[in-house]
Amino acid sequence: MSLNKVYVDREADYRLRALKARTGLTPNLLCRLGFCLSLAEPGVPELELYANGQEREFNRYTLTGEWDPLFFALLRERLHRDGLDPVADLEAQFKAHLGRGVQMLSQRVKTMADLAALIVTMQDKAGGVRA
Repeated sequence: MSLNKVYVDREADYRLRALKARTGLTPNLLCRLGFCLSLAEPGVPELELYANGQEREFNRYTLTGEWDPLFFALLRERLHRDGLDPVADLEAQFKAHLGRGVQMLSQRVKTMADLAALIVTMQDKAGGVRA
């Protein structure tokens, strides 16, 4: 896979800046959270909404960190569930889930308390265990 650099559009960049101001979290962490939020959302993201734009560049491995294999395993599972090709559709769907996730996170998180509540809700929805 040749996805080494990931670009987000102007709107996503603006949302990431606003989220960072509200939460103090780095754009990389916010992107990771948004990506997971999008994967948990039913329905395939509309590629046209998130495909264009090169306002902000991320290095893929900086963006996903040491969990890169996990993020892409989750994405491949999601592609399989959605009936999409896990090779041909991987890059476009990664970008689409990233863009949709940042948008969703921006709409739902105004404070750190909102973020904490969202994480608890996601854990409960997934049947996860809280520490």
